[in-house]
Amino acid sequence: MTTDTVKYASIRYALQYLEQVIALRLKAYFSKKNIGENLIPPLDFSPNGQRDPMVAFMIEERLTLAEAILLFTALAPHVQPDFFDSAIQQNLPREGDFPKIGGLRGKQFRGFLPTGETILFLLAGDNLEQRFELQDLFSEDHLFARRRILWLEDPPEGEPRMSGKVVLSQEYLELFTRGKVSRPRFSLRFPAQLIETEREWEDLVLNEDTMMQIRELESYLKHGKTLMEEWGMSRKLKPGYRVLFHGPPGTGKTLTASLLGKYTGRETYKIDLSMVVSKYIGETEKNLANLFAKAENKEWILFFDEADALFGKRTNVKDAHDKYANQEVSYLLQRVENYSGLVILASNLKSNIDDAFIRRFQSVIHFPFPKASERHQIWQRAFPDIVELASDVNLAQLAQKYELSGAEIMNIVQFCCLHALDRDSELIEMADIAKGIRKEYLKEGKISH
Repeated sequence: MTTDTVKYASIRYALQYLEQVIALRLKAYFSKKNIGENLIPPLDFSPNGQRDPMVAFMIEERLTLAEAILLFTALAPHVQPDFFDSAIQQNLPREGDFPKIGGLRGKQFRGFLPTGETILFLLAGDNLEQRFELQDLFSEDHLFARRRILWLEDPPEGEPRMSGKVVLSQEYLELFTRGKVSRPRFSLRFPAQLIETEREWEDLVLNEDTMMQIRELESYLKHGKTLMEEWGMSRKLKPGYRVLFHGPPGTGKTLTASLLGKYTGRETYKIDLSMVVSKYIGETEKNLANLFAKAENKEWILFFDEADALFGKRTNVKDAHDKYANQEVSYLLQRVENYSGLVILASNLKSNIDDAFIRRFQSVIHFPFPKASERHQIWQRAFPDIVELASDVNLAQLAQKYELSGAEIMNIVQFCCLHALDRDSELIEMADIAKGIRKEYLKEGKISH
């Protein structure tokens, strides 16, 4: 048996099993006999001799027979495009459509796409009581919806809810068919980008109090799961951890978020709020729902930079716009509170953030503008080892004289290094540093031309 044959044995078995279920249901319908879940054959993956991602998922989540059949139904069109057309047609007494089994055709996909009606018919036939009970498979409280595994697409307004298409998430499709999940692609559906860094904790210069609080965050990321599960604190504490980073631009907020992810083995995603916030009513909430659903159970760090745009103070309601803006903040507050991972909000000013968020943060960490001693450390660590500083370059004096953030100092160092390379030299001259400082001051409006 080849590696591929073993790898996909469970999927083949799932399709064969679903084909049996379809045949049983159609046979029962046309012979006017009732079949219940107890007459549907039991699942048995053991002949495949391995526990692949789909089987492992089903066992771990203890899926019922109905849930397993729903999962197979959602998966089938992605694996075998003509699966339903073939399985249905060969069990119909005559050719033609069979509306009771639901289904629809896609815009580009020409095969049968299952709907909620498909699942209800396969599992309950015409039994009204069972059909109503089975609709719980698509409730917002169900594992499938909560974890954004599969869901029922909203049908056109006025049409029955169960006529909506059954959608399997791309993430779980990849997991079940390829055994791994690709990183999410930056898009309107996922307005966040992975941020990584090659820098180390030693490259981050912060005052002692700030650094101590950052270490507390690192401790949570390392031991939070043990605290909640093994020590039983999940009964007493809300899931996740929420923190506010506040301070002037360039003081290390983004770098800190990246380093926390790097040193705790977590992916850190920076949210693009310009793509989240929408002027259209309900769209902001929809964008946030997609984002948090994608992040759930991944242990990702979500980093909302310039968070004022979304987490700002609620206003007095003067018109409909104010009302919906306040609803967005309330919705966001709820989603942030329910997220099981680390959420970092970053703002230049703490006073810009709504008090309701502040009250729910476990930590509020100030990133102050660096003092002269801290600026000196940044200057010392900023230049690459390969370069040499000219004899008239005094980093201590530069730190004392020029009030620059860490980001501004790094911009100046980059400027100086590029000028040195242009001269085919490894010597950093004071004239280059002076030009770099002037460039930064001009950019920030601290001096005029």
